[in-house]
Amino acid sequence: MTRYRIDPERSTLSVQARSSIHPIHVETTGLEGHIDADLRDGCLSLAMPPAATIEIDVRRLQTGNGLYDRELERRLDRHQYPRIRGTVREVTPGAAGDRYHVRGELSLHGITRPVEGDVTIRVRDSDTIEIEGEHVLDMRDFGLEPPRLLMLRVHPDVRIHGRVVATRTS
Repeated sequence: MTRYRIDPERSTLSVQARSSIHPIHVETTGLEGHIDADLRDGCLSLAMPPAATIEIDVRRLQTGNGLYDRELERRLDRHQYPRIRGTVREVTPGAAGDRYHVRGELSLHGITRPVEGDVTIRVRDSDTIEIEGEHVLDMRDFGLEPPRLLMLRVHPDVRIHGRVVATRTS
């Protein structure tokens, strides 16, 4: 099993929320963590089960709108829950050669829930892998009520898109 360290500057997280007025968008770098995996002939090998831990500091989640950012910080309670963490527990082959089905857990706002979805895993070279995927979650599943600010009502479903670039550490 080889350990790959997530490159925070090359890995991105994009969050899209919908509101009654307009979309709300967060785009950031700063993902941290590691991936334990084996590669064979330029592909992910499932002979040994891959595992991963991916984290981000909630302070990195900024929309660029001061009003939204203060409300986001308040709702996420960053002082009590400063990090969001995803843990991969199982990876199985998907429909295409570089597609995989991933099961794991997401810890957000002090609540951990099972999550699953499909990702694309690309081996860029012998030292670099790239993982990309998207998932829609309901913020209420993590104890977060959708904000209402005057005429603005935020919908509870949030689309998360992640791109993780990781390099071999050993």
